[in-house]
Amino acid sequence: MNPYAKLTFSLSLMLGTTITVSSSHWMSAWAGLEINTLAIIPLISKSHHPRAIEAAIKYFLVQAAASTLLLFSSMINAWHTGQWDITQLGHPTSSLLLTTAIAMKLGLVPFHFWFP
Repeated sequence: MNPYAKLTFSLSLMLGTTITVSSSHWMSAWAGLEINTLAIIPLISKSHHPRAIEAAIKYFLVQAAASTLLLFSSMINAWHTGQWDITQLGHPTSSLLLTTAIAMKLGLVPFHFWFP
């Protein structure tokens, strides 16, 4: 892999993490998570081995599903509370969906089957 590309992906990974951690709005948190996803996929598949490509595809599909759940959770929360603020998570359905989405993104125990 080109050293400039590797540097760009690494900086994008740090930028996405910074955006996610410092956000107070659901959409900016989601955007930071998506930047992380798009930055890590080329780093996973940099060796052109079939297992690396398979791991990158699994990672992408699970992260896309988790992002969908995260957005759906934030929309349900905004519908019930009228706010997009992260600290105003009051509806039980949105809390459950958010917990599921974060568990999928982190690869926690019920959702660890995909973890490369």
